[in-house]
Amino acid sequence: MFTGLIEDIGTLRSRNRRGDDVTLAITTSIDTGELVLGESIAVNGCCLTVTSILSDGFTVDASGETLARTSIADVGVGDRVHLERAMKLGDRLGGHIVQGHVDGVGRLERVIDDGRAWQVYISIPPQLLPEVVEKGSIAVDGVSLTVNELTSTGCRLTIIPFTADETLLTRKSPGSPLNIETDIIGKHVRRLMGLDPTSGTTTASLLERYGYLTR
Repeated sequence: MFTGLIEDIGTLRSRNRRGDDVTLAITTSIDTGELVLGESIAVNGCCLTVTSILSDGFTVDASGETLARTSIADVGVGDRVHLERAMKLGDRLGGHIVQGHVDGVGRLERVIDDGRAWQVYISIPPQLLPEVVEKGSIAVDGVSLTVNELTSTGCRLTIIPFTADETLLTRKSPGSPLNIETDIIGKHVRRLMGLDPTSGTTTASLLERYGYLTR
């Protein structure tokens, strides 16, 4: 479980393919003495497991499933990545609940510098759009952000100077892939509302029965 507050920007030092999987070595300024084998670290918003600890970083394995469903496959040696260690029980939840389970890959459409902040427009896979709401939360490459406006293809995000300094979002080029994780609450609501209401046991039927939903 993560918060979407980026802890460090690391650099991919090497990637070695092993069958369908890839082992990534990432350098970081995070104190590696605090890392534990088997712990989870979000790399560009993708929850991965630490498999070895280096003097200046760590390695993780990305499975074929991860490579097929995230932008990790597009990260090359020398590229920089967002890093966040899993939150501790009792930590402040400064962002929102982020699982590190990427739902799909979007694209950066354009970035507009308005003098005080950056307006970032991104496209989102169409199947994920119903889970995105204005003023709701979304994780983009692991960064917890507020959806400020819905567009026909995705949404607009506002990046303040602090976030711009601490992340890579305003430095990416149009067309760059972005890992998208929609809000977990929205995903569960969508799933429950989409179940067959004739069963008499779904959320939709219960809401209708007690007068909260009309057809």
